Amino acid sequence: VQLQASGGGLVQAGGSLRLSCAASGFFFDDYVIGWFRQAPGKEREFVAVISWSDGSTHYGELVKGRFTISRDNAKRTVYLQMNNLKPEDTAVYYCASGSFGGSYYAFHQLRGFQRGYEYWGQGTLVTVSS
Repeated sequence: VQLQASGGGLVQAGGSLRLSCAASGFFFDDYVIGWFRQAPGKEREFVAVISWSDGSTHYGELVKGRFTISRDNAKRTVYLQMNNLKPEDTAVYYCASGSFGGSYYAFHQLRGFQRGYEYWGQGTLVTVSS
């Protein structure tokens, strides 16, 4: 199982970046893909998640209206489009996958928590300058 996050970099405040998470080694359609981030000295926090076949999306409060998550099942890739970036968005961004046992109940209960996810990528650094 491998999740490869990419697309991070340095951007000025107000700018945009698109992160990608390429997955391999598991049946992609059966897994939810989420993004978390961790800023220096802070705990890892939930950013966004996209569910299985219906593609429903959910976002952390700090990124709602600015970030958009999407998935391309044919390419086994999930994207995180980040617009109007702020210096406080600076962090290492991680993608993660979880099956939640195929349960929408479990998904809705655990989607914002690290323990809901089984596999993690290595992270990509996003730096937003003021």
